[in-house]
This record gives sequence, C-alpha cells and structure tokens, in this order.
Amino acid sequence: MKFKTLERLGNKLRLLDQTKLPLQVKYYDLDNYKEVIEAIKLLKVRGAPAIGIAAAYGMAIAVEQSRRYDLDYLRKVACEIKDARPTAVNLAWAVDRVVAKLSVNVPDSLEGILSLMWGEAEAIHEEDRLLCEKMGRHGAELIKDGDIVLTHCNAGALATGGIGTALGVIYTCRDQGKNVKVFANETRPLLQGARLTAWELQQEGIDVTLICDNVAGMLMYQGKIDHAIVGADRIARNGDVANKIGTYSIAILAHRHNVPFYVAAPYSTFDNQIESGERIPIEERSQLEVIEGFGRRTAPEGVKVYSPAFDVTPHDLVSYYITDEGLKPGGRKS
Repeated sequence: MKFKTLERLGNKLRLLDQTKLPLQVKYYDLDNYKEVIEAIKLLKVRGAPAIGIAAAYGMAIAVEQSRRYDLDYLRKVACEIKDARPTAVNLAWAVDRVVAKLSVNVPDSLEGILSLMWGEAEAIHEEDRLLCEKMGRHGAELIKDGDIVLTHCNAGALATGGIGTALGVIYTCRDQGKNVKVFANETRPLLQGARLTAWELQQEGIDVTLICDNVAGMLMYQGKIDHAIVGADRIARNGDVANKIGTYSIAILAHRHNVPFYVAAPYSTFDNQIESGERIPIEERSQLEVIEGFGRRTAPEGVKVYSPAFDVTPHDLVSYYITDEGLKPGGRKS
C-alpha cells in the first residue's frame, strides 16, 4: 500500500490520524497507553482489526511506561483498553491474547517481558496482514472482470494491518488484472466512506464513485450493482453481523434486488461466545457527531439524538462470509 495505517517505531506506536483525512496526512507517535485509548475512542485509529492491533501495542506501551511488571496493573490496563470501544471483538481478543502470552513461561526480567509483549503485538500485526491477503484471494473468486461493487464504511488498509477485508478483495482483483469499479457509500454521520474509502481507493488507482448512502437502492434498482461487500466488527455464533450503522439497510436492499451480499472478516472477528446478534453490545456515539460532526451545527438546539455506531444484519441476509479460511455460505437462499 502507498501508506501505513500503524506501525511500531522502537517503543512507540505510530498512527495515521484518520480524523484528518482526506485533507491532511498526519502521523502521531504514541508512547503513553492512555494516548492509545484516546486514539481508539476518537477514531484516530478505527476498524476492528486495526484497533485490535493498536490495543496490543498499547499493552506493551503500558509496561514500557511503568518500567515494572505487575499483574494487577496489567489487568487494570487491559480493562481500560477493552472499554475503549465495546462492539469490535478484535479489541478484547488482542488484549486477551497478549495477557495470555504472559501467563506461560513469564521471563524473569523486565526486558524479557517487554520483548515478549512487543513481539506478540507485532505477531498479531503480521498475522492480520497475512489474513487480509487470504481473504482477498478467496473473495476475488466471487468477482468477475468488469463487475461493479458497492461497499459501506471503510474496510480497507486503513481499518486493518494489511490490504483490508472488503477492500482487500478489490485490491486482489486489481492485482489479478480484473477491471472492477466501486461505489462507496459516504457513511453517515462521520463519512468514513467519503473521507477514508474514497481517499484510499484513489491512492491505489481504483475506479471509485462516491454516493450518498440513500442512493444505493436506486443503483440496485437500475441494475448497476453486481455485488455488495462490507467488513464486520463482530460476528455472532449464528452468523449475525455487527457492522457500521447502515449495513443492515444495504443488506435488505441487496436481498430485494437480488444483489449478492458478502461480509469479509478474519477469524478474530467471529465471536463464538455470543449466540446471536441480539447479544452483541452496540456502542452509542456522542450526539455531537450528528448535530455538529465537523464543527458546524446542522440541527436545532435541544433536539434529541440517537446515534448507534453499529447495527446488526441477520445471517439470513448474508450470501457469503469471505474469511481467511475460505468462502462460507451465509443463510441467504437467493
């Protein structure tokens, strides 16, 4: 990719601040775990795999800061990081993986512990890069030369440690010589599709057209969409999918117009501890993101706001899950 979303620099984490895109490409070097938490909360880093990777690095940074290994302190930090955003399961998964690594053959020196923690965070990062490549190859099997794909929110390199989940399929098709066009929903209210997906695809030379979220139905009705591909923040045991708010509407429209609907996600996004989507915790965001999301008020004073960050798409609306292990049929019959 022509940009790096996050990377380790010594004992720091370098992040591309996604709140500044597309107008400014700005990086921050973080050496305080509370800064990592703040970056996750404020969406400076976002996307389920990417915040999991950032969280893993945050755990190492916390011990680097304290210069001591204390299990109670580590558990406290783990809880703080996991509370940053509740819906994306990769966040807790990555933190728990780092903690679990320390529960077996703990080194007897601080430097040994730090080496182990940084190493595990880097392993999570590298693993995600490889998982993205596998999802890209499997998903590309569904796409033909000349196809037109609709996507929602951002599930590309900005959201992962590699080429992305949903957008990773597009990049793989490009590398295979397929000419694929993309319609990107703007993704209200913070415009991740407009600010991030459109920017990212342009960086990679992909033919992308930005649309308002409520244009998708008309395009499907006109027969101008061949596939809809989204990412996921958590997938329950029965296949229900939590993803950026508006995903459910896209799935309904896709079913109505006989457009295949795919969900691209690595194994770490599948939560077998939760039976169905009804049990997935849904994060609610600040009302300010709706009434003055970019510094200018667009709603009357005193109006009530309901702003869930995610919705749940039932498994029976999913045609295929694009995973690192291959294509898995969803519950949709047509």
